[in-house]
Amino acid sequence: MSGAVEARIAELGLKLPEVVPPLAAYQPAVQSGVYVYTSGQLPMVEGKLPVTGKVGAEVTAEEAKALAATCALNALAAVKSVAGDLDRIKRVVKVVGFVASAADFTGQPGVINGASELLGEILGDKGVHARSAVGVTVLPLDAPVEVEVQVELTSA
Repeated sequence: MSGAVEARIAELGLKLPEVVPPLAAYQPAVQSGVYVYTSGQLPMVEGKLPVTGKVGAEVTAEEAKALAATCALNALAAVKSVAGDLDRIKRVVKVVGFVASAADFTGQPGVINGASELLGEILGDKGVHARSAVGVTVLPLDAPVEVEVQVELTSA
């Protein structure tokens, strides 16, 4: 099933990917009541990380920002896997972004803007959310970024 949200994704020249399979013992997303919580989504494209390394060293902030947008798209795929239809999204409640950072890199908010801006482009006012952007030493598979999303669904 696809509706207005997926049409908007296509309008932006993007494609909703398949859900990224779990790397360990967890689910990509779970629903509790009207909320969906995604696991941390890496910027996987067709099963692979396009870039690895630390932001501010091997990866530029601009590259990482684009990767954060990929994470957000992967998160929407995870939401759809449990909600059935992205048009059920009432609003994005919170985004948490992790940036594998070189010791002197302090631009984590700008990197995670990639996810926040894409959610806004796709969902409009429903994509406005609370957010944390955190610098970390390393992420799974040496990914530069990881993003998790919490959304509220309509009840039906």
